[in-house]
Amino acid sequence: MAPPYQLCIVLVIFLSIFSLSSLPTSAIIPKANVSLLIPSSQLVENLCNGKAIQNHRFCLKALSTPEVIAAMDTTQLGTLIMKLGAANAKATLNVYNEIIKKPGSPQALKALNCCIEAYKYAILSFEMVSSELVEDPQTANYDVAVIGPEIANCEKELINAKVQAPRLLAGNRFIKYYVSMGYEITSTLELENPNDTSTPCWESIYKILCLNGI
Repeated sequence: MAPPYQLCIVLVIFLSIFSLSSLPTSAIIPKANVSLLIPSSQLVENLCNGKAIQNHRFCLKALSTPEVIAAMDTTQLGTLIMKLGAANAKATLNVYNEIIKKPGSPQALKALNCCIEAYKYAILSFEMVSSELVEDPQTANYDVAVIGPEIANCEKELINAKVQAPRLLAGNRFIKYYVSMGYEITSTLELENPNDTSTPCWESIYKILCLNGI
């Protein structure tokens, strides 16, 4: 027969294990990556399901931050999208400025300079649109739409110069996604604040560009 003190030790261990197993899981396992579990708001869902959106998955992921989820209306969401677009354009512009310092052909230099100017234009446009969302959503819609042709021209120059840089290609792809998001949100604002029932010409231009994969 086991001594009383050994039985006592066994009993203590058993009770300790039992008490731990009865605790809620969250008390044992740290709540890591909680932000990944934040559901999209209805505003974000509606936007990312829009016709102009080029990449639904990218849209949901880009707009999954708590600040965006907390947006109370279309104008607030639009302002945050423009900030994200401008930040993305600045990050890609930094990559272009880094690569252009490296030795390359005259054609490559010309293409990179073209893209640098396109991204400077994109940054200014995104920042300008933020101030236009409330007073003039139609102009905001136009200013977002015309970023697309600038980036398309940049891509064309890179292809002609045979510049192969994955980071640049990814940057160009992402900026087009932000343009589509900006176009969708400003189109929504136009519908919420109708001043002109006619279809603006730049809407047709944007649709043509999208249909042609530009």
